[in-house]
Formats: sequence, C-alpha cells, structure tokens
Amino acid sequence: MRRQTFMRRQTFTRFTSIIFTIVIFTLTVVNVSQMTYAQTVQWPTAPETLAGSAILIDADTGAILYDKSSHMKAYPASMTKIMTGLLTIENCSFDEVVTFSSEAARSVVQGDSNISTKVGEQYTVEQSLYALLLSSANEVAYGLAEHVGGSLSGFVNLMNTKAKELGALNTHFNNASGLSDPNHYTTAYDMAMIGRASFSNGAFLSIDSYTGSYKLGSTNLTSVARILTGSNLMFKGRQFYYEYCKGSKTGFTDESGYTLISYAEKDGMRLICVVMKEANINDRYMDTKDLFEYGFNNFKKVSISNSDMSSLFNSSNYYDSEVYGNNNISFSFDASYIDLPNAAKLSDIGLKVDSSATGNIDDPNYAAKLNFIYNGKTVGSSSIIINKKNTIKSENLPYLASNNSSVPISKKSFVINVWYLGIGIGIILILQIIMLIRHLQQMKRRKRYH
Repeated sequence: MRRQTFMRRQTFTRFTSIIFTIVIFTLTVVNVSQMTYAQTVQWPTAPETLAGSAILIDADTGAILYDKSSHMKAYPASMTKIMTGLLTIENCSFDEVVTFSSEAARSVVQGDSNISTKVGEQYTVEQSLYALLLSSANEVAYGLAEHVGGSLSGFVNLMNTKAKELGALNTHFNNASGLSDPNHYTTAYDMAMIGRASFSNGAFLSIDSYTGSYKLGSTNLTSVARILTGSNLMFKGRQFYYEYCKGSKTGFTDESGYTLISYAEKDGMRLICVVMKEANINDRYMDTKDLFEYGFNNFKKVSISNSDMSSLFNSSNYYDSEVYGNNNISFSFDASYIDLPNAAKLSDIGLKVDSSATGNIDDPNYAAKLNFIYNGKTVGSSSIIINKKNTIKSENLPYLASNNSSVPISKKSFVINVWYLGIGIGIILILQIIMLIRHLQQMKRRKRYH
C-alpha cells in the first residue's frame, strides 16, 4: 500500500515538473520571438539612383540614411564653391571691397562660368558671394581666394584645413573654383560634411537659397548692371521644382560629370543630398528628389535625453572599447537626436564608442564620441564625458577595456524577468495546492476504507 502511494506521488511530481517546464519554455519562446521581431525591422528600401556615388544625411544628427559608394574619390567641380563661400563668410564682412587681380580676372578660359570681371574691378564681398553661388563665376572664386587667403595657395591651405575640421576624410582641394585637377578631389561623404556647416550658416543659406534674379549694379569699371540668376532647377518655377529644397550647388566638368549638393527641410527634418558622377544633367535632379522623398517618408527624428541613454546602458548594453579605466567611472551625456525608420523603437538602439574620435584617455574629464547604432548603421551620435575623479560605483554602468577594440561586446550577465519569475512561482504554488488537495482526498478515502 505504501509503495503504491509512493508511486502515485512520484508520478504526480513528474507530471508537475513536465507542466512547469512546458509553461516556462512557452514563456521563453514568446519572449525570444518578440526580441526577434524587434530586430527584424529592416532598413527602408531605397530608390535606385544613376549616380556613380551618392549620399543622404540628416544635417542635424549626421545620420547616413542612404549611401552609394560615398567614400569613392571623385571630382567635385563647382560644388567646391560652397567651401569657398563658407570660408569667405567666416572671415570677411559683407561690405569689404574685393579688388580683382590680373591673375584672378584672367583665370577663366572659354567655356568657364564667369561674369566678365575686369582686371582691377571691385565688388563688395556680398556682391562677390552672389556671383559665386548664383552664377558660379570662376574668376570671382579666384578673387575671393586671394582676398581671404592672401594668395590662391594660401586659401587652398585654409580649404584643406577646414575640410578636415568638418569631418572630411578623403578630400584635397587645389583651387577655389573646382576646375579639374588631379590633386583636386573629394567624396560624396566629405561634401556632405562640408554641406552640414555651409547650410547651417544663416548668411550662406540666405544667398544660396535666393530664388530671384540678383542685380549686380555698376562698378568702378563696368557701367552696365549685370543680372545674376541661379542654376538650381529645383527652385520654384524651374523644371525640377521641389518645394522643400532650400539650397544647392551644381557642378560640371568633363572629368567630374554632373554633380549636385542640395539641402531640403520638411517638418523639422533637415536633409543634405550629394550626387556625383551623373552621366546626364537631368539625372542629378531626379536622383536628388527621389532621395529626399525617401528620407522624409521613411524616417523620423527622435530626441534622446540623458535618461534615455542611461536606460540604454542599463538594458544589458555593456561593451568593451579602447577607452578604459580599471576603476569605476561615472558618465555624463549630451542630449541629442537620432534618426530611426518609422517602424523602429528607441529600445532597438545599440551603443558604440567611436575610437577614431577619442581624446586623451589620461585626462580627468575624458571626452569621447558615442554613436547610436541601429541595424548596423549609425543613426546619431553624442559626446560622452568620463569623469575619473568623482567616480560612482555602479554595476549598471558599462566597463571600458583597454583591448584596442571599438566593437561592442556584451558583458556576460544573467537577466531575470521578474514577471516571468512571478508567473513561475504562481504555477508552482497552484500545483502544490493541487497536490495537497489530492493528498487530503486520499487520506479521507483511507479512513472510510478502514
């Protein structure tokens, strides 16, 4: 009799264990499936472009929304003039007078863009900028270079220094206008970085976005007024009008093909598009418009605060990188913005320290660049300040190791979901109650039998 009772209890215990295992397994499968679903939100499908290289970025976050061979070296042609214009605005007042040397005035050849500037002719800086950005006048670019840099070579040095400051990686300028030269090259990515600074400058944008005809009045050597018009066919009344386009600069040489850098703004999102090596003049406008529409229709701009970043760290987003301290470290972050596909969530973001943008790790307040990663793509960035003096001991903060690796590596950890734990305990309690009830029923039966 005792053996039979023992066997019944053992059978019931096994049955209970099986039920519990099935329940926990089911909950785990559901959880994993939800995680898998979150990770399978794909990057939006981009339109086909005819450009040899192209890029679409958010002007505020720097997030790359579209990339086609954007680091491939190419000739910029007259897109160069946005750098010439930016440096002029940063170093001159609009009422300064530019006197054109013989080298500047005679720098153009037949077929070059120009406004027939004479040797010794004088324009104000403001007039020169309209001639540079609207009429793409090559001799004006030369004259501004001499005015700002003291000489063309001096200005070229300023251009190359500025390009690096703005984040250009594979650019070398050799003139101020964009005339073809084997030593005058850039990439779509680098031009987008230069465009971020240019289109964020109010004075630059006010001239570059000018949609009317600018009247260049009489000068010391020319009595007849000249009418300057822009070449941007995406402005109102033009062939490829795009209502959100606020500025652009075209370019063309036989070596470069057709190039275009453009800026558009819609509902608080500011985008910059660069297309290079276009075979046909119209293709650069159609590709640009398609990419702008792709960006505006498929992405959202999301603000991310200090608390948001802290929650990202606390969600098992631990990593190793070359920024390191063996002691515990406290962190502070800049508030920032990121770009996400419309269907994505902030919780899908990963974190990565950019090892190419780090400072001196021995500094008490060490600054590094923190990139936000979604589906392997950088969708925004923020500065991370690592304070080694006032440390906060916390296992919830990431540890940074000196293994010369900037690739995120998850810290080994065991995560317990309290909801699932509670459900599991509840199931065990219910099964224990059932076992107790059955045991009491069996005891009653024995009493009646005896």
